[in-house]
Amino acid sequence: MTEAIKINKPEPITSAKPKVVFDGTTDIKLSIEALEAGKQVLITAFYSNGLLLMKELKAHLQKKFSNTTFQEQREFRAAYHKLSNLVLIEIAGNKLALKKAPFIGWLEELYPEKSDFLLTFPQVQGLNSSWEWYKNGISIPVLRNKLHPYYGTYFPTRFDHLAQFDQWLKRYTGPKKTAIDIGVGSGILALQMVQYGFQKVFGTDSNPNAIVGLKAYMGDTKLSRKIELDLGHLFGKWEKQTELIVFNPPWLPASNAVENLDTGIYYNEKLFPEFFAEAKKRLLPDGKLLLLFSNLAQITELTKEHPIEKELAEGGRFQLARCFKKSVKPASKKTKRDQNWRAEEVVELWELTHKKA
Repeated sequence: MTEAIKINKPEPITSAKPKVVFDGTTDIKLSIEALEAGKQVLITAFYSNGLLLMKELKAHLQKKFSNTTFQEQREFRAAYHKLSNLVLIEIAGNKLALKKAPFIGWLEELYPEKSDFLLTFPQVQGLNSSWEWYKNGISIPVLRNKLHPYYGTYFPTRFDHLAQFDQWLKRYTGPKKTAIDIGVGSGILALQMVQYGFQKVFGTDSNPNAIVGLKAYMGDTKLSRKIELDLGHLFGKWEKQTELIVFNPPWLPASNAVENLDTGIYYNEKLFPEFFAEAKKRLLPDGKLLLLFSNLAQITELTKEHPIEKELAEGGRFQLARCFKKSVKPASKKTKRDQNWRAEEVVELWELTHKKA
C-alpha cells in the first residue's frame, strides 16, 4: 500500500527562530560573516530578500574558489551547500511567512500533520521548483504525454541516452512478455517499454518518492496494470527471470568529499558487482541486459575505471553483444560552469547477454 511508504521530505525545523535576521536592509557582509561563523540567519519581510542573500553568498564563494576544474566545482558546491543551508524561512499555516512568496502546494501535501515550522532556503527553493514541474508537467521527447515528477524524484534534463534507448527499442525484435527497470525514478524507461509493446514491466527504486509519485501518476489506468512497482534496492522483490533487464545507473563514482550522497548521480563501489551478480540470476538464457551509461567519470578524471568494461573483462558472467556510443549535445551557452569536457562526453548503450560456456 502506498500509504505505508514513508516519503522523503525536508525535515521540519521546530527549534526557536534564529536571532540573526536578514530583511533586505541588513548589511550583507555581516550576514555572510554570521553564516561563515556557523550561525543561522532568518529571512524576513520579502521572499526576494532570500534570493538576494543567496546571490551574494554565491558571489562571495566564487571569489574564494577559482571554479575552473571539475574538482573545484565540486568543492564550491559543497561550501555553498553548507552555508546556504544555514539560511532559514518560516512556514506558517503551510505557507511561506513572507511577502510576495510563491505558493508551494507541497507544503500542505507533504506536511498534513504540521503547519508551522522552519525550513532552509535551499529546501524551500527545491520545493518551489518541484511544485512548478509537478503542476505544469515536463515534455520528454520520447514520451507521448507530459511527465509530472513527484517531489524528490529524479528526472532527466538531458535526453541523449533516452533517444538511444528509444532507437534500440524500435529495432528490438525479441519477446515482450516482461522486463525489469532498475531504479525506475519518474518512470521514463518503463513508459518507453510499454509504448513499444511490453506486456509487463516490473520497476524498482530505493527512493520511496519515486514509487509513490509513479503510482499517483498512473492512478487506476491501464498503465497501473502494465507497470508494477516495488520499493527496494536493485531488484527488490522481483525474483522471476525476464527477457529484458534495463538499468540507467548513476554515472559518477562517490568520493568522501560528497556530502548528502545523491544516489541518482553517484554510485558506491559495491553497486555494479552486486547488480551484475543479481542480474545473472534473473536474466533468461536468451535475455538481454541493457545499461545506459556515459564516459563522464573518465573525462572529468574522477576515475579511470569503467564499471561495465571491468565486469566484461573480469566478471565471467556476461559478454558484449553490442555497444552504441553517441556524442552529447554541447552545454548550454547560458551555463557559467566550465564544461569544456562536454565536447568529449559520449552516452553509451551497452547490450549484454549471458556469457556462453
